[in-house]
Amino acid sequence: MPVISSFYGILIYMFWNEHNPPHFHVKYAEFKALINIKDFSLMEGSLPPKALALVVEWASIHQKELVENWEKGKQDQSFNKIEPLH
Repeated sequence: MPVISSFYGILIYMFWNEHNPPHFHVKYAEFKALINIKDFSLMEGSLPPKALALVVEWASIHQKELVENWEKGKQDQSFNKIEPLH
């Protein structure tokens, strides 16, 4: 599971050839979640509210790059790293 970004103890992952809808995985301490790339909704799992807010802020800034990585995964290509939230 390649890490594409990390910030404030939050790890963002993507897998190759994942199921739709386009999404990414988040790990923060003992919490895990799947986040929809289109609308940043929580698809599965849970995160503390503050961590979720940081993830949504980051994803809204990098939505285009997330979509590009999703497409790369569908073609079995390497993902690009994405800038962390500062």
